[in-house]
Amino acid sequence: MASMRDIKRRRVSIQSTQQITKAMKLVSTVKLQRAKARAEKSQTYFQSMYQTVISMMEKSGYMDHPYMKPNASGKKAVIAITSNRGLAGGYNSNIVKLVDGNGWNKEDVLIYAIGKKGRDALKRKGYEVISDESEMINEPLFSDAQILCDKILEAYSNGEIGEIYLAYTHFKNTVSHIPTLLKLLPVDLEEAAEKSDVETEGSDKTLMNYEPEETEALNMIIPKYVTSLIYGALVEAVASENGARMQAMDSATSNAEEMIDHLELQYNRARQGHITQELTEIIGGAEALSN
Repeated sequence: MASMRDIKRRRVSIQSTQQITKAMKLVSTVKLQRAKARAEKSQTYFQSMYQTVISMMEKSGYMDHPYMKPNASGKKAVIAITSNRGLAGGYNSNIVKLVDGNGWNKEDVLIYAIGKKGRDALKRKGYEVISDESEMINEPLFSDAQILCDKILEAYSNGEIGEIYLAYTHFKNTVSHIPTLLKLLPVDLEEAAEKSDVETEGSDKTLMNYEPEETEALNMIIPKYVTSLIYGALVEAVASENGARMQAMDSATSNAEEMIDHLELQYNRARQGHITQELTEIIGGAEALSN
């Protein structure tokens, strides 16, 4: 059995850790409230943007445009959104598993990393990280998403990459955060229809007319579409990160409380045993003197 001194030291150490986890939980709760409000306000717009573009592509038929057709490149660009800090449960590892467990050849995947945790983990697994935008997740701005969008679309237009994916954590509610892999380009209408609320069966199939010309229109629409989805994913990822960290710190605080109670019981038993031993020695010594 551990000595009273060891038990007391461990109890003090766990109490200090509990104070830290409790403080981190409070900080995450405050941040979550702000991030949640921001995510909920923006979700409708970004979902509508996604559904509108999918519906538009569905009614456009074949278009000879670089954004709308596959190119010769077999490379896949994956925008992986994680956090710069840990202590958020499985938040970061879930995105890494989502990318790594997709069955892709690692040599064909180019990572555009947003978040140091995902960047480092994917590097360790052998993926090539060609862009590190980790600072973007600290305070997501639409302008940041636009810069990243321009960089990726330029690589797509030049034939350096053939597909663009977005890996992020969808914020459903405070306790539910869903790792999501979304294909941005080229638009896969069947896959997109399954993920969106667009009604394909029985809907109006009249071909869409563009004014101005379709090339000019798509040059304006597609960058806005990609930028909006990247920014929406950043906003939801921040809310999901703080929600995951709040849950993790709440669980850590509860576990620390259980450990403290257990150590308190151990300490009392050791103290009682020590007192009993001293009484036994005193009684034994008194008997020896009386004899």
